[in-house]
Amino acid sequence: MRGLRFIPADINISFIPKRIMFFIFSAVLITSSVGLFLTKGLNYGIDFQGGILMEVRTDKAASISAMRTTLGNLGLGEVALQEFGQPTDVLIRVQRQEGGEGAQQVAVEKVKAALGSGVDYRRTEFVGPKVSEELFWDGVMAVSLAILAILVYIWFRFEWQFGLGAIVALTHDVLSTIGMFALLGLEFNLSTVAAVLTIAGYSINDTVVVYDRVRENLRKYKKKDFGELLNDSVNQTLSRTVMTSVTTLLALLALYFLGGAVIKDFSFAMIWGVIIGTYSSICLAVPMLMYLNVNRGGALAGENDDEAGPETTTEELP
Repeated sequence: MRGLRFIPADINISFIPKRIMFFIFSAVLITSSVGLFLTKGLNYGIDFQGGILMEVRTDKAASISAMRTTLGNLGLGEVALQEFGQPTDVLIRVQRQEGGEGAQQVAVEKVKAALGSGVDYRRTEFVGPKVSEELFWDGVMAVSLAILAILVYIWFRFEWQFGLGAIVALTHDVLSTIGMFALLGLEFNLSTVAAVLTIAGYSINDTVVVYDRVRENLRKYKKKDFGELLNDSVNQTLSRTVMTSVTTLLALLALYFLGGAVIKDFSFAMIWGVIIGTYSSICLAVPMLMYLNVNRGGALAGENDDEAGPETTTEELP
């Protein structure tokens, strides 16, 4: 009995002939993302900006609007409140106060006095400017090293041209995710950095699957038109790619709607990453090979000619 397929096994969508359209769309997307980052900027969380973080629990469902009004009148600058987990649990973020640790402690005492004694203070943390700056640059370094390691891996597994195509697709995914966060004003924190790293891993997994089929077809069809070969490779792996993306999205949508506010931004980043990562693997990473002068001769030595016919094409895995 055959497994469930969202995509017919004999599908033949013209991805490679439409590559210019994909390139233009991606160029507009990346340009917009960079422009949003430079003009609007990111809404950095307490991890990168520094400040006070307090987790409180009330006896009954908390009135976020009333608490926001009360704390907003304390003159502490930006104060953000967020319900998470249960209606009685509230996360309070207060911007870093001018001065040292003493100034932060004074702000904490003001918050406690304003909220009164009927509140259980479960956690109070302070992130200083030096720590937040170190966290920011550690996050940038983590993403950069991950992309570099992926380049080396793809280079050794395939050829340098494949590695370059994969890095372009990964950079596209990372920049578009940052642009989306800048556009929507979502909080950018360490959880978001973790999401970006996860997106990179997911995207490269899709790209490697398609590249593996490209390499396999290069060995089987020595004289086949290169553009047609790439298009066939994408279509042969399309069912697997779509099935993987859909099942992953089902889990992420459950996290987004049911996981609570604490992981909402992380879940959103992952949902966007799965969608844009699938797109880049199919519409960027593979079409770029058309312009990178892939060495077909070295990969084809001693293998079958394309005279073998379509019946020798490896069947797509369910």
